Amino acid sequence: MQMRQSDVIVIGSGMAGLVAALSLAPMRVTLLTKTDGLPGGSSNWAQGGIAAAIDPADDPAEHAADTVAAGAGLTDPEMASLLASEGARRLTRWINRGLPFDRETSGRLCLGREAAHGAARVLHAGGDATGRTLMADLSARVDAADHVTVQTRAFAWELVTGRHGMAGVLAHHDTDGWVFHRAGFVLLACGGIGQLYRHTTNPAEATGDGLALAARAGADLADLEFVQFHPTALAAHSRTGQVPLLTEALRGAGAHLLDEHGDRFMLKAHPLAELAPRDVVAKTIGARIAAGLPVHIDLRALWADGGAAKFPTVAGICAAARLDPAETPIPVAPAAHYHMGGVVTDADGRTSIPGLFAAGEVACTGVHGANRLASNSLLEALVFAERAAEAILATKPPPPGPVALPDIPRHFVPPAQAALVAVQAADIMAESVGLLRDGIGLSCAIAELEALEAGLEADAGGAGPAHIRLSGEVRNRLLASLLITRSALSRQESRGAHQRSDWPDSRPEWRHRQRVTLSGPAQPPRIRVAPPRSPLPVM
Repeated sequence: MQMRQSDVIVIGSGMAGLVAALSLAPMRVTLLTKTDGLPGGSSNWAQGGIAAAIDPADDPAEHAADTVAAGAGLTDPEMASLLASEGARRLTRWINRGLPFDRETSGRLCLGREAAHGAARVLHAGGDATGRTLMADLSARVDAADHVTVQTRAFAWELVTGRHGMAGVLAHHDTDGWVFHRAGFVLLACGGIGQLYRHTTNPAEATGDGLALAARAGADLADLEFVQFHPTALAAHSRTGQVPLLTEALRGAGAHLLDEHGDRFMLKAHPLAELAPRDVVAKTIGARIAAGLPVHIDLRALWADGGAAKFPTVAGICAAARLDPAETPIPVAPAAHYHMGGVVTDADGRTSIPGLFAAGEVACTGVHGANRLASNSLLEALVFAERAAEAILATKPPPPGPVALPDIPRHFVPPAQAALVAVQAADIMAESVGLLRDGIGLSCAIAELEALEAGLEADAGGAGPAHIRLSGEVRNRLLASLLITRSALSRQESRGAHQRSDWPDSRPEWRHRQRVTLSGPAQPPRIRVAPPRSPLPVM
């Protein structure tokens, strides 16, 4: 095992990881990513934009109000206000630094409207290629930053703690084997959990690694039951894995959802119709599909008005699927998209473990509540990554001292079993912990996931990098899946993205968040019903 010293370890190469790494200068930063290169994570796949009240006619207070309204009673209003006010200011600073966004011929920034926003405040880059465009720019900046060392194909296996809190990260590198990265500060920016489900808009690396790493280290987690399903993924026939997303901006631009008769069924489901909050749209579509009824999104009017040029990513997705939006409505279905839950942090990214910070989707700031407002995720990643970096820069490093070296793992799940269990677990999550849940299904899912975990074999001896990553990921998948499922079973109501057929209504006594910690390596998680700081105001 090699040992390397840094001031800060950043785990993850999405928006939060790259922004944090850039903002930590002049500290020595090592950025670990299990991907082959920059960028990684779901940020690169974002078709929607970044919501911010930068238009003089808009108001951050209105953005915050929309965020609170979308969160189904669980959004922390102070955090929503912070996100909206600082988001406008911080994003404007990045725009002035040259971060590319789409502009009108006059030079004015293009602003679009998406579901549950009361104003046009969503910035895009490259049309519906926002994530890819912005991440390419940020990746180039990280590559050019002298204070950042990027380590690709590096799988973070364990967070290592010492007497004063964080001591570093044990990681396996494709080229160098096991490396203990010593550092007094670690920032988790590992993204989400979409790959825990059969169909997801997330890339292959979204396997819940950050959630599992933090849980095993003893960090507090919260809101794990709230998994957002994007309403309009391309209806897929693949067995499992990533499916193409059809951006919400399509509906913001006037696209309609149609039933099997060609009628707009969302008109009866919600006053905002296609622009209703995501949980409402996803639930309505999901119920129809569960009943065997098809759902389509009608882009014909958009395409007649030059929509293919405005939405080149969607145009490419449809062409690859041999579908012509100008002629025929496109079949859609919900898919796992975003996790509102995560590692509990304060406004500066601090977790319950000294020296451990988190930002982006892996974190739980309380800003999303039970349902994330469209296009708030990239803004949250940017704002809280910068705030975490600023907090780290202002924090006195822990005193140097001896740290017990982590044990190098010697046993790994056989590759064939790891791959099979990943599919089996995703099926369980899709069937029992998806859009609509119930107590019996959740209890059965826990038993089935625990049986998969107990049945994992352990090969001794040498293992290659792909074997080690696959083994580590399946451990993380099962732990994250169990934490989410137990949290869903505990919350006996329906709220936001958490819908239970046996508890169909929201209950006032459940207007609080659930914190979760692991009691021990062989014990079930401890679920505590408690607010993060103070009771949430009555809505």
